[in-house]
Amino acid sequence: MAQKYQAVLCDLLTALLDSWSVWNKTAGSEETGRIWRAEYLRLTYGCGAYQPYEELVEQAAKNSGIAPSLAKELEQNWLALDPWPGVVSTLTALKKTHRIGVVTNCSERLGRIAADRVGVPFDIVVTSEQAGFYKPHPRPYELALEELGLPAEQVLFVAGSGYDLFGTAKVGLDTFWHNRIGLTSPAGAPAPMAESAEISDVLQFVATTQ
Repeated sequence: MAQKYQAVLCDLLTALLDSWSVWNKTAGSEETGRIWRAEYLRLTYGCGAYQPYEELVEQAAKNSGIAPSLAKELEQNWLALDPWPGVVSTLTALKKTHRIGVVTNCSERLGRIAADRVGVPFDIVVTSEQAGFYKPHPRPYELALEELGLPAEQVLFVAGSGYDLFGTAKVGLDTFWHNRIGLTSPAGAPAPMAESAEISDVLQFVATTQ
């Protein structure tokens, strides 16, 4: 029987990389880092059409009562991004039978740096800057499908944030939520097809979904 999915797309900064630790370290504490990041997420999810990522990160710092200079420090710490446990082995296994890619709420420059930090070559990297919109607007997902040349029903999306579920539902992408740190699903978010704290569970999901 032919496999259902020909490609697997992933969120980058939450599903594949532990960007949380980098934000927290830059902010000086986990509590401050989470406040700053939550405000940044609010700004990106709310702005729709792309506004410079780096400027939104700085504005989020200002809104949170954090020194705006930390936004530049966060950029400098970008090279400290590391993949979650199991990410490299899972993507390496997927790559043998599927095309793989990422769709990330990031600038083109920082998105490419972050993708390289995963350590597994991607077939496509789609950033919000490239797409012209931030997720969960449908456009970044649609652009990824266009670059793959595949219909949505042949592609699995691995979400990192529950907000991805709004966007993937709009374009018809089956979604596996790699909820590594136990995030709460946003109110009204469609349910994922599967959810796990372990990304390696994607392999079994792909193998058993026909």
